[in-house]
Amino acid sequence: MVRLPLSPVEVERGRRLGAALRRARGARSMNETAVAAGVSPETLRKIETGRIATPSFATVAAVAGVVGLSLDVVWAEASTGDRLDEPALTAS
Repeated sequence: MVRLPLSPVEVERGRRLGAALRRARGARSMNETAVAAGVSPETLRKIETGRIATPSFATVAAVAGVVGLSLDVVWAEASTGDRLDEPALTAS
């Protein structure tokens, strides 16, 4: 199966996704985060640096869960580039 090249919009969204996950990881080590999420450290590194612009939903959900981000925040940051604070979305 041949995979079509990603559009510039998809590449940029992948870069923003990686940046959001990296920011949320904070001081936690990449290795610790990857193991907790059930992915390889190399895969996490590639996602965080934007080299994997379209990771699987399951991978994104696992990493987001480990770093404490809701998928709503992940999607908003990846699609718009706006940085959101998790508490702002959950406050009533």
